[in-house]
Amino acid sequence: MTCRLAGYLASAGLLSACTSLPPPQTAPSVDLARYAGPWYEIESFPNWFQGGCAETKAEYTPRPDGRIRVVNTCERGGRPVRIEGTARVVPGSNNSKLKVRFFWPFEGDYWVLDLDPAYRWAAVGHPNRNYLWILARQRPLDPEILEGIRARLAAKNYDVSRLRPTPFSKQNYPQ
Repeated sequence: MTCRLAGYLASAGLLSACTSLPPPQTAPSVDLARYAGPWYEIESFPNWFQGGCAETKAEYTPRPDGRIRVVNTCERGGRPVRIEGTARVVPGSNNSKLKVRFFWPFEGDYWVLDLDPAYRWAAVGHPNRNYLWILARQRPLDPEILEGIRARLAAKNYDVSRLRPTPFSKQNYPQ
């Protein structure tokens, strides 16, 4: 998994130059203190570095140096998988654009594209539009809310037909 993720981060930066669309608009601003904490993956574009993952979760924790600790977890084949990295804010982005690093020297773009005012859900992706995740504080996400998120992402030229639900166990996420 380590080499695959490093390859992704390297190629993601190179692929961003191949698109003819203007970069997508991000959320106007992100309060990192409110964004901190656990987020459950609801849907995402299939990608090779998350192949076979279920119960996917990300946790963000502000650090004293201004960076953000990022811990991504999932279950693959019934076994827990965990990767830890750091993120830094892109200057001038009002905290809506981050650079995430899991392995030096590779960084990947993490753009907050859509964000609930109450921080109950978020959509994040890469500006090349090849990567996209819909996250929520709780699972499952209300279908009407999910459709609204998808519509706004489609308006930003993301191919929402590529989104796939993230497998999860209902006993781990009580309603």
